Amino acid sequence: MTYINRIKEIAEDDVFVLEKKDAEYGGSWCKRGGVGAFMMLCRKWDRLETALNPHAVAGDLREAPISVTIGKPIPAYDILEAGEQDSREEGILDDIGDLRRYLLLVEAEIRERQDGK
Repeated sequence: MTYINRIKEIAEDDVFVLEKKDAEYGGSWCKRGGVGAFMMLCRKWDRLETALNPHAVAGDLREAPISVTIGKPIPAYDILEAGEQDSREEGILDDIGDLRRYLLLVEAEIRERQDGK
């Protein structure tokens, strides 16, 4: 299987997760308007950047900080290697998924507003 074959599976899972979370939390992600929604996206991006940015912590600037967390050397900013090596439940893949789903929510809300005009 190649990465392109996984897209439908990932997208279908995103729909399932978003529907479940919406039933649980409603529209709390946009409760504070567009600025709050943007900050929510920033927070997820910041988590990824902090894990992969060698300037985020002192030490070897050739390795990502996540190297310490997972106990394996990961080159700075190598999100593919970090994702492959990180087996933590709330690791890189979790942050990527959250960011992708939040982006879907934001896009859906914007399209809904545009259609309502």
